[in-house]
Amino acid sequence: MSTATQSQTALKGGEWIIKESNPFETFTPEDFNEEQRMVMEMCQQFLDSEVLPIVDRIDKLEPGLMPSLMEKAGEQGLLSTSMPEEFGGLGKDFITSTIVNEGLGGGHSFSVAIAAHTGIGTLPILYFGNEAQKAKYIPKLASGEWKGAYGLTEPNSGSDALSAKTTAKLSDDGKHYILNGQKCWITNGGFADVYTVFAKIDGEKFTGFIVERGMEGFTQGAEEHKMGIKGSSTVQLYFQDCKVPVENVLGEVGKGHIIAFNILNIGRLKLCAAALGGSKRAADVSIQYANTREQFKLPISKFGAIRHKLAEMAIRLWVCESALYRSAKWIDDKEHELMAAGKPFNEALLGAAEEYAIECAILKVYGSEVLDYVVDEGVQIHGGNGFSDEYMISKAYRDSRINRIYEGTNEINRLLTVDMVLKRAMKGKLDLMTPAMNVQKELMSIPDFGDSDDAPFAKEKKAIQQFKKAILMVAGAAVQKLMMQLEREQEVLMNIADMSIEVFHAESALLRAMKLVEKVGEQEAALQIDIMRTYLYDAADRINKAGKDALNSFADGDELRMMHIGLKRFTKVEPFNSKAARQRIAQKLIAENKYCF
Repeated sequence: MSTATQSQTALKGGEWIIKESNPFETFTPEDFNEEQRMVMEMCQQFLDSEVLPIVDRIDKLEPGLMPSLMEKAGEQGLLSTSMPEEFGGLGKDFITSTIVNEGLGGGHSFSVAIAAHTGIGTLPILYFGNEAQKAKYIPKLASGEWKGAYGLTEPNSGSDALSAKTTAKLSDDGKHYILNGQKCWITNGGFADVYTVFAKIDGEKFTGFIVERGMEGFTQGAEEHKMGIKGSSTVQLYFQDCKVPVENVLGEVGKGHIIAFNILNIGRLKLCAAALGGSKRAADVSIQYANTREQFKLPISKFGAIRHKLAEMAIRLWVCESALYRSAKWIDDKEHELMAAGKPFNEALLGAAEEYAIECAILKVYGSEVLDYVVDEGVQIHGGNGFSDEYMISKAYRDSRINRIYEGTNEINRLLTVDMVLKRAMKGKLDLMTPAMNVQKELMSIPDFGDSDDAPFAKEKKAIQQFKKAILMVAGAAVQKLMMQLEREQEVLMNIADMSIEVFHAESALLRAMKLVEKVGEQEAALQIDIMRTYLYDAADRINKAGKDALNSFADGDELRMMHIGLKRFTKVEPFNSKAARQRIAQKLIAENKYCF
């Protein structure tokens, strides 16, 4: 096929909105190499043998239990997958470390502890520490001998992290910074050895510090009692004239925001991976329950209403996975490109994650909402039993809820998605203006009802192109109409974000299906094609609704009527029997007794 040989330069962050992607240059989970598949298997085995049999003990916060599990994970190399070998890491690529996050994502509170340790607990020092700091801390964090935590949030500053009140003042002898203040919701806080903490020097220069357990004036509060992730240690940190050596300043004085925001980009993608791992486990539990639970002398998996739920779980999982690994490969490629250009490894990965910060925000929202959907419907499939603590699905339901809050709430991430796209357009990094003007011209012209293309997936490709025009039309009109007011119109921004999230995932699913058909043939990939087509069919309505809601809020008269006609044209899809497709998907899940795509 000619497309297979066409080469293209990698898309920049956000550029998928205005450019077409080549399926044969899109990384998919089917492209995992042998080692990556073994890593996934190893993670699953670790959960099955070490974690899941003792989740109740973990939830009771049994002293020393979580740290000892983390040490076991460290012995197997699960804490140091992508850390450089010079610091005791395995030096694996970004995709492999994403696989570890997914593979360990179904471990409830354990998954949270591991993700916090390997992410926000370790990466600030790895990426922003000087050579002495990295040599002192990273090998022990990589092995699990020391555990890491991260102190950014305060009682009065959550999403607005830069309004933090914790202060730092240089001591008279110039040897220490004296920290005063408190931090809250600190994951791993009750047992960590090393904390990255943010404070304002002289009340204004927002700066990172490495604080060790046992430093004078540093204490931790009692464990919080939480709705879910009960086995995850969560405490407040208190600093009362806490003496931190000047050599423990992390990065540059006054540049703490660079650490905080860059670390979050990677964290958002990894959260999506962990949520995906948790979703697959919850889907398995629900499929197995539906196969064994009988009502009216039949397993409930025989009923259409249950099959619809199981199929929808599989659809969202497969689509989420498609977008996750497409993005992880972009970050991996960009990291290698920056290293080839002479950047040190830390700047290379941070630069790569920053390039794809838009996609990281999108994935965080989508992955956390997929998990919420899967566990919610999982409880419903279990009926009254789903409300009982005897069944694992009730724990999964409670544990899921936090994911839409931390690493930036989903509302903040939706707003960021559009804000970052518009800022890049204003800086000339993304040419949104030309395609947006072309869409406006198209609205004024007679629709082209030219010959229909009967090439494989031509209709789906056309649908994606049209969906992108819908985004450009709504966003372009919003920018023109609202100008500087737009940043205060959060509902409109969230409508545009929802359109973008749907289109990115729909396109990722189409690219994966096209690549899969080329690899194994249409017959072998029939169910994956069902998944992709059902998603596209449903996404069209969701994009239309979000677009209408935005337009109705700022346009009126003839202009509004014209754009409604345009939106209808751009979100029109062929009639599709999604009920039959869902039945086929569900039958496969039921036969395999697990999520199997």
